[in-house]
Formats: sequence, C-alpha cells, structure tokens
Amino acid sequence: MKKVFTAFLLLACLFCCGKKTATTVDPEFVYPDDTLALSVSEASSRMAEIAAKWKDTLSLTLENGYIKRGENTMKIWYKVYGEKPADGRSMYISMHGGGNAPASVNDQQWENQKVLYAPAEGVYVAPRSPWNDWDLWFKNPLDDLFADLIQAAVKEQDVNPNKVYLMGYSAGGDGVWRMGPRMADTWAAASMMAGHPGDVSLLSLRNTPFMIWCGALDSAYNRNEECAARGLQMDTLQMNDPAGYIHETHIVEGKEHWMDRVDTAAVAWMASHVRTPYPDKVVWCQGDRIHQYFYWIGLPDSEFANAKKFDTIVASIKDNTIALEQYPESLGSIDFYLNDTLVNLDKPITVTANGKVLFTGKVNRTSKMMKECLRTRGDLAYIFPSKLTVTL
Repeated sequence: MKKVFTAFLLLACLFCCGKKTATTVDPEFVYPDDTLALSVSEASSRMAEIAAKWKDTLSLTLENGYIKRGENTMKIWYKVYGEKPADGRSMYISMHGGGNAPASVNDQQWENQKVLYAPAEGVYVAPRSPWNDWDLWFKNPLDDLFADLIQAAVKEQDVNPNKVYLMGYSAGGDGVWRMGPRMADTWAAASMMAGHPGDVSLLSLRNTPFMIWCGALDSAYNRNEECAARGLQMDTLQMNDPAGYIHETHIVEGKEHWMDRVDTAAVAWMASHVRTPYPDKVVWCQGDRIHQYFYWIGLPDSEFANAKKFDTIVASIKDNTIALEQYPESLGSIDFYLNDTLVNLDKPITVTANGKVLFTGKVNRTSKMMKECLRTRGDLAYIFPSKLTVTL
C-alpha cells in the first residue's frame, strides 16, 4: 500500500506544485462527498483530480521577469541548463551579495550572481532582492515570494519540487543561514557561501543537507570564526543524531571574502540530494518568521497565533506510532498530517508524549482535508488526506 501511494506522489510531483503559504482552489471544485472516508485507492485518484484542477488555476509565471506578492515585487533572472531528466528538472535559487548599500551596488551584485554558478542541469534562478537593507535576504515576505517562485518554475519548466536548492554569497549567504532552516521542508539541500549566521538555530536542518563555505581569512564581522563554530555545531548535531544533519564545512585556507570560486563544488554536492518530504523524525525550531506547518506537523490556528521564535518540536513516527519527544510548555494541542507513506491509515494510530499515550484510534482520508492542505501549503507532497489533532 505504501509503495503504491509513494509511486503516485512521485509521478504527480512532476506535474504540480511547490510550497506556498496560501493559494487558491476553485470554490466550485467541490465533491458532494468531501467529508466521507476514502480508501487508499480512492484517495490517490481524488488527489490526482484535485492537483490537476489546482494546477489549471495557477497564474504564476517566470516570463514576466518578476514575482509579486502583495506590495513586494522580486525581479528574477533565470537560465535553463542541460537536458531535462525523466523525473523533472532541478531548480537553484541563488541569492546575490550586497546588503545595506545603494541600489546600484546590489544591482551589480545581482549581475554577478547570474554568472557565478552554473549547474550541469537545472533551472538556475538569480532573484534580485526587493530591498536594499542589511537583512535583504531574510525579511518575512521572502517565504511567500520564494514559494511563488518555485510554483511558477514547476508549472512552466517542469521543475521537480523535490529537487529545489538554495544558495547565496555574502549577504546572500546571510540569507541561506536564515532561510535554509526556516524553510527546511522546502529544500532538497542548501549551501551557504561567505555569510554570517547571526543568532539562527540550525536544529531544523535535521533532514536538509547543508554546506558551509567561508574563507579562513574572512574576518569581517568575524565571519570565519562564526562559520567554523557553526560547522562544529553541525558536527555535534550529527554525532547525536547520525541519521540526520548531513553537512560539510569548508573553511578555505588562504582565502578572504572571495574564495576564487572553489565554492562552486557546492552545486554538484547539492545535486546529489533530493528532498525527503516524509522523514521519520522531524526537528522543528521556529525562526524569525513563524510558520504554521513543517513537514507532517502543524499548529492549530490558536497555537499558531501564540508561537514564538525558537519554539521547538521534536517528533518521530514508526509502526503507526507518533512519539512526541519535545514541545513548548505553552503548546496545548498539535496537528499531525498523515498519509499512507507515513502510516497505515487503515489501522489505528497511537500518539505518545514522553511515554504517555495521548491518543489511539483511526483517522479517515477525505477530499476535504486534501483540498485544505493544497490551499494552505501549495505543495503536492504535502497534500495529506488525513489530519489528527491531539490535545497535550
């Protein structure tokens, strides 16, 4: 059963969408039995119909040369490399340097970023930040802009949303430090070049391969020492959790802020990884922008409204049992989004917290839940047919 469901998702991912914080589904696309329980085969068939209908409603495009959400417009430049693989193209989002500088400086850095890297295969996208501030690559609206950018590329260039990579140099590297963990469930891998990590937590990178590149002589803002220290943090995280935190740290001897392109090796390294949308363990630490969903975990609206930076949830799933290992004391309830790859939905699900059983029972697959997931997340991999809300 799990193999059938997984095979369907892999096929459907080639034709549909990437992640988005909010999207739309045709309000007339309603089944009279939206809330009725579905079998696994019925759910797969219904999901394909919903995804196809939703894709038809997408109006996002790369051809305009920009992505716009609300008051924010992000210019984009892209180039397609290589032959398209059978499972869809790769996509690289590459963030330029600059920062708190005149627009002309950031424009020049954008031009440089267009030719700085070249994948053997994939859609290489160099966006121009909508802002000219020091935090130009991790302001809160970027999550939505990136989500829309990915969806446009999936629709027009047949990008596989499980092969989307994030990278950036200097101020763009600052962005990778923040946006890598913040949207870790979006990326197949990420690579940080010559950026400063600030106060970011790396916990959410448990299932996202991550590279660190910095010149050993890049002492401005103490980048070299900060990057080396974060590399050691990743070492410790992986030592304590060997199944996660795949990473490499390169503090390049003899190099200052400019590393003479040795960091281009990151492109092939990232390309060797694909996203795992259904990991058996999730570590979710909130970043500067609070998110409501992360992999197969979510926050009910009331909990989402009260969530704050550095709130951490750790949960694992095995043999139809979800074990909640860590969560904020203030958290009163939690959502688990389920499909037949994570569990057998025809059998009872058990949820425990610190060894205490909180729930045992079955949950149904419904069209209503699939449409809700698509509306709120806009990512085919996260169109779950079932949701289980548990009181803690």
